[in-house]
Amino acid sequence: PEKMDHDQQQLRNLRDFLLVYNRMTEICFQRCTSNMNYRNLTMDEEKCVDSCAGKLIRSNHRLMGTYVQLMPRIVQKRSSQFTGQSTFLPSPMVMNSGS
Repeated sequence: PEKMDHDQQQLRNLRDFLLVYNRMTEICFQRCTSNMNYRNLTMDEEKCVDSCAGKLIRSNHRLMGTYVQLMPRIVQKRSSQFTGQSTFLPSPMVMNSGS
């Protein structure tokens, strides 16, 4: 079971990576390519793609860094909320059948 969970997590990570990669490719392609008459990119298109991809990769790294910093706080907050809720569960309602 533990290996299965690890394999599933790896598949989810690969899927997430491919989604980001495909989205980045779409954005940079739409933004940078204009001439479909040639098999290769022009110099301007190549520079644009490099710049676009670099910007998106830096943004992604920054976002992931923020996520890594904030995640422990979020987990702690949820954990304390959960433990707080479990100690204050309402008592079960008793139905009065004599009414």
